[in-house]
Amino acid sequence: MTTSSESAPLRILIVDDHPLMREGLALVLEASGKMEVVGHAGDGVEAVRLFARLQPDITLMDLQMPKLNGVEAITSIRSQSPKARIIVLTTYAGDTRALKAGASGFLLKNSVRKDLLEAIQVVSSGRRFLPPDVATEIAVHAVDEPLTSREIDILRLIAQGKANKEIAHQIGVGEETVKAHLKSIFAKLDVADRTHAVTLAAKRGIIEL
Repeated sequence: MTTSSESAPLRILIVDDHPLMREGLALVLEASGKMEVVGHAGDGVEAVRLFARLQPDITLMDLQMPKLNGVEAITSIRSQSPKARIIVLTTYAGDTRALKAGASGFLLKNSVRKDLLEAIQVVSSGRRFLPPDVATEIAVHAVDEPLTSREIDILRLIAQGKANKEIAHQIGVGEETVKAHLKSIFAKLDVADRTHAVTLAAKRGIIEL
């Protein structure tokens, strides 16, 4: 990865599946006079490919993307470049998966204009950037019991509109087993119904809608 001198601009890779978001970020970065946008990616697969080729100082990484989501892209990039510095762009403050995958910072999309440049400077110096509200949410959910892979599979099928009987047939278990899994899912997410479970799981980045 490139090491920037005091006079050289920080080289930034922007990864987001919304072109307007990428363009807006680029405008803010270029206007700072201290940063250079060296590449744009619209999905996780392209992000991994461009990172390997460009070796940016900082990567801004969306989480909800096609082909390869942000967490998977972070994992892939960090496996090749353990010192990669990646700042996550997200709409939900409590998604800890990206930090576990090796992200260096968290930036809520509604605070990009306020915090973007500070986040990049902090992360580029080797520190972690976590706004107070993000740190609080992560602390709150750090002790949550994680969903099992089977429970996540069931949530994905619920999100597709599948009934319990259909889910049972698709994953090869009895309908009562599906109901037992649902009871466990509701307890772990502290919700009372399927719709709320799917909505909350999507917000936390557990599943994608």
